[in-house]
Amino acid sequence: MELRHLRYFIAVAEELHFGRAAQQLGISQPPLSQQIQALEQELGARLFERTNRRVELSEAGRLFLEEARQVLAQVEKAADVARRAQLGELGEMKIGFTSSAPFTSQIPQAIHAFRQRFPSVHLNLKEMSSREVVEAVFDESIEVGLMRPLPLPEGIVCTELFREPLVVVLNASHPLAVGSEQGLYMQALAHEPFVFFPRSYGSGLHAQLLSLARSAGFSPHFAQEAGEAMTIIGLVSAGLGVSVLPASFQRMRIEGVVYRTLLDEEAMTAVWLVRRAAAGSAMANAFVALLAGLEQPEGAG
Repeated sequence: MELRHLRYFIAVAEELHFGRAAQQLGISQPPLSQQIQALEQELGARLFERTNRRVELSEAGRLFLEEARQVLAQVEKAADVARRAQLGELGEMKIGFTSSAPFTSQIPQAIHAFRQRFPSVHLNLKEMSSREVVEAVFDESIEVGLMRPLPLPEGIVCTELFREPLVVVLNASHPLAVGSEQGLYMQALAHEPFVFFPRSYGSGLHAQLLSLARSAGFSPHFAQEAGEAMTIIGLVSAGLGVSVLPASFQRMRIEGVVYRTLLDEEAMTAVWLVRRAAAGSAMANAFVALLAGLEQPEGAG
């Protein structure tokens, strides 16, 4: 039994006339009659009661019609699923992001827009360090990554989504917090203990902080390390040191902490969208297009 046999049968069952059914199907009547007879022989049941004047469904035909319609509907559904998956409208997409990325409005906007446009696609979001994002994109455990700048291996490409200033995070009672509303230079932090991500964490900000300090003529003393930016800000609030973070973290209003723009020329950081150089899935392409097309957040350069 083939799907065309079911379509032929349904056409005759709906028209109750072989001539009109043949015309609807775009075939001649004799082959249609032969196919229906072959179907009846295969089933071992008469599907139609035929007379010279009319064609009627038998009881077997009536029951078979309901099942045949369900089969064709399921086939159409399966075909639609395949088409939508090819277009990126179904399935799952895995996205890795560094913990600082969601604090910029652009990222949540893109995720919301994607979910509105593709409600049947499950977004599997994984928080990780920038180094872990690179590794996950490289081994294809995620399709798209959002990270701070780091050296990329061959085969991984990046798109800079935006740039934003770096800010100094200070305890509100720190002497540097007074009169520095217009900003600070890195050199002012030369003798301060730093609270920052550990080197082993794989944050793209660690190498940048070292470079800024080197340009300012000192090597920073890391008094306390933490893997989460929120923890870093909390430790600054507790008076354990100062820190330097992307300006988007100013949205986190924690009592006892103030933020001051870092005035050094190179005190900017970026957020990159990374993916494999080879063409990705339709879902990934759609997400990238949405993310790259949104306006830059406030404070981005």
